[in-house]
Parts: sequence; C-alpha cells; structure tokens
Amino acid sequence: MRYILIFLIMLLPSISVFAQKSDMMIRIAEIEIHSTYLEEYTKILQEEAEASLRLEPGVISIFPMYQQENPNQIRILEIYANKEAYKSHLKTPHFQKYKTTTLNMVKSLKLIDMKALDTDTMRNIFSKLKK
Repeated sequence: MRYILIFLIMLLPSISVFAQKSDMMIRIAEIEIHSTYLEEYTKILQEEAEASLRLEPGVISIFPMYQQENPNQIRILEIYANKEAYKSHLKTPHFQKYKTTTLNMVKSLKLIDMKALDTDTMRNIFSKLKK
C-alpha cells in the first residue's frame, strides 16, 4: 500500500501538467482580406500578434501566415493556455485595436476550433527556431 501511495504522489505532477495541456484552446482563423487592404491589414496583424505574445502570458501562439499563391487568404494558428486566456485576449487594447481597424478590410472570417492529437509535442513547438 505504501508503494502505491508513493507511486501516485510521483504521478501527480504529470497528471497536473496533462490537465493543463488538455485545457488549451487551439484555433485556426481563416481570413480573406479585400486585396486593396492587404498591405495595411498585414501590418496591423503583425503588430497585434507581436503584442499578444509579448504582453499576454496565456497566449502561446498567434502565428499568422498566408497562402503563397493567394496572399489575401490569411491563416492564423492561435493557441491559448486555456479558455480564460482567450477571453482575456479579446479584451486587450491591442486586440480591440486590431479588430476595429481591420473590420472593413476583412471579406470573410471563419474560426475553426481544433484539438491537439499529441499534447506532449506542444512543448517542442517553435523550440528549434533561433533568433
């Protein structure tokens, strides 16, 4: 019985980490931009993504990208520590500025909620990149 108790105590940190990971909110935003606003939109988006990562501990990723053959098709990989971090993100001044200044630039927006297949790999995302 003593060994089982020791074993369970040793497992607690792993269980806690897994629980935190499973609370992660992952989303892909599919955005189509009116071509006349593309340059202005990408500048505003880059500013918002940088501020989100720098200022918000619960924002794990705001990774914007575009389709090579169709640059007005933007995709953003968004990863938040949990739903609360996402809700907090929506209230920040930098997100509010992004949302209000780009409203007329966006032709369409689709938000797709995702779940990670391998939560253990999440720690390694971007770790191989060096500045």
